Amino acid sequence: QVQLVESGGGLVQAGGSLRLSCAASGRTFSPYVMGWFRQAPGKEREFVAAINWNGRIRDYIDSVKGRFTISKDSAKHTAYLQMNSLKPEDTAVYYCATRYGGAVPRVGYDYWGQGTQVTVSS
Repeated sequence: QVQLVESGGGLVQAGGSLRLSCAASGRTFSPYVMGWFRQAPGKEREFVAAINWNGRIRDYIDSVKGRFTISKDSAKHTAYLQMNSLKPEDTAVYYCATRYGGAVPRVGYDYWGQGTQVTVSS
């Protein structure tokens, strides 16, 4: 089993920044993909960003391109989501997830964290 724990969420004003972290522990596998998803109240969970095992391939949904950056530190078994220029519509519970694979798919993730709340006030 793989355990994922998110941190770094909180309340921020529009235009502000937050950095989410996702610490992984337990059984490891390779190659792997780390992804970030979010779920706003009353909406389905949606893909936000993903990064492949060597960090060379990244994918973002259009609404966060140029504002969010996904990265990872393999030595620390931690993935990050730097979120800048936050907007009220970014308000959601953010989840990290991982799966086996060499590319950066938007579906099919097997292991999930519990989520961290991000609230952006206008």
